[in-house]
Amino acid sequence: MARPIVHTDSLRQELLAVTAELVDRDGPARVTLRDVAAAAGTSTSAVYSLFGGKSQLLTAVVDDGFRSFHDSQAAAAAGGLEGLGVAYRLWALEHQALYRLMFGGALAAYVDCQPSPEAAADAMVPLIDAVAAAQEAGRLLPAPAEMVAVAIWGQVHGLVSLELAKVGPPDADWAAVYSAALDAVARGWAA
Repeated sequence: MARPIVHTDSLRQELLAVTAELVDRDGPARVTLRDVAAAAGTSTSAVYSLFGGKSQLLTAVVDDGFRSFHDSQAAAAAGGLEGLGVAYRLWALEHQALYRLMFGGALAAYVDCQPSPEAAADAMVPLIDAVAAAQEAGRLLPAPAEMVAVAIWGQVHGLVSLELAKVGPPDADWAAVYSAALDAVARGWAA
């Protein structure tokens, strides 16, 4: 009697990482499950067993990205809004393929692939909590915390997206620009 094949969590994580890189490089339409399996050194049956089909795999990649992003933000929460802002950029620079897949819209245009509502919403919790804490301490203007959090997220997201797309002056010091923007955001919302 043959032993059942056990697919480990490390294989699952490898398939998610490989898929993000391949889709980022080649686009979702050109990546096949066979490509993913070969790049991860496994079989297509392992991919089907762990995820189902291509759409489910792509959704899992995006959800995993949002979970990873959330974990990074939660780890930086003790640093307040500035710590979260710094962690945002560092995470994006370290996970460029995931960042582009999560926020670029390429997957949604190709297949019905949206992040799970819980995964996307959870990613904002550390920022919303930091805004609420700063408001309670009297350091930020009183306004709905979710609105302020979305406004701040949009500002840092825009700068990081420009940096990753290499849009801007060729000699831009992105770290300095980003630091100045974080300072301006803090001053703009200060109570």
